[in-house]
Amino acid sequence: MSVPGPRSRVTTRVARPADLPAVLALVRQHRAEAHAEGVLTGQTPGAAATTGFRRLLADPAHRVVLAVLPGPNAPDGGGAGAELAVGLAVLGVDPLSVVLGVPQVTVDNLVVHRDHRRCGAGAALLAAAVAYASQVGAAHVVGAVGGHEAERQRFFARMGFAPLTTRRIVPRETLARTLAAWQRGGGTVPVPRRPLVRRRPPARLVPLLDAAEG
Repeated sequence: MSVPGPRSRVTTRVARPADLPAVLALVRQHRAEAHAEGVLTGQTPGAAATTGFRRLLADPAHRVVLAVLPGPNAPDGGGAGAELAVGLAVLGVDPLSVVLGVPQVTVDNLVVHRDHRRCGAGAALLAAAVAYASQVGAAHVVGAVGGHEAERQRFFARMGFAPLTTRRIVPRETLARTLAAWQRGGGTVPVPRRPLVRRRPPARLVPLLDAAEG
C-alpha cells in the first residue's frame, strides 16, 4: 500500500515473522514515549513481549502493519531485505463493537521512529487502517492514545479523530486491596470533599460612577 501524497516514499505492508526484531524495536520506543511499561509492569519489554508479538504476527484476528522506506540499495522500493522499518501499527476489530452491531477497527501501538517523523509514515499507517476497516466492514476507526501523549493527540486530532472515552488502568493486586478496604469500611463510598469557594462581595458601583463623572 502506498502512502497518500506525491512526495512520500513510505509504503506499508503486513509484518511477517521475520520482522519481529524491527517490530520489537518500535514497540520499545512507543512504550518508552508513552511511559507504558512503568504503568503496566514497571519493567522493560523482554521475553514476554517477544513471545506476545510473535504470536500477534501469526494471529488472524489482528494485523500488524509496518511503514517502510526503501533502503539505500533499493531506490525503487526493492525487496524486503532492502527496507527500513520506520513505523508500526497494530490493527484489530473490537469484539464488543461487533456484538453491538457497530464494528470498529482499533489502532494500537501506532508509532513512527523518532528519526523519520514528518515524512508521511503516520498517515500511511492510518491509510492501512482505513483499508483494513473497509475489508472487515467497519464504519469507524478508533485510535488508542494516552492522555499525556501530546504529540500523538495532536496527530490524531489533525486526522479528524474526536475524543471518545477515558480508560483507566490499575494493577489487579492494587484493586483487590482497595476493594478489601472498601468492604471493611462497610461498603461506604466516600464522597469527595468540595473545596470551599469564598464569594467576593458585590462591587460598589456608585464610587466608580462618581469618579467617572468627576
